[in-house]
Amino acid sequence: MQVTISGHHVDVTEAIHQHIESKLERLTHHNDLITTINVTVSVEKQAQKAEANIHVNGKDIFAEAEADDLYTAIDAMTDKLDRQLIKHKEKLRSHR
Repeated sequence: MQVTISGHHVDVTEAIHQHIESKLERLTHHNDLITTINVTVSVEKQAQKAEANIHVNGKDIFAEAEADDLYTAIDAMTDKLDRQLIKHKEKLRSHR
């Protein structure tokens, strides 16, 4: 699994990087077929925004979240990704 973390108008510190890595670690429990994850964190005026693209065996999954705190936005984004991966996994099981 290849993880790319970038910042737009914000420096990605080691603490932010570690927080994102620990949250994305939970996603691998649902689906071992994740090939790449691209995460972008940004600051627009007062809003902190986190968005991610995940490539899973032929499908791209996208999620974004916005909050007053960057860590809260990252948590909300990973929760959305988690729900989407579970839904995708259930679809694959039901089609077999």
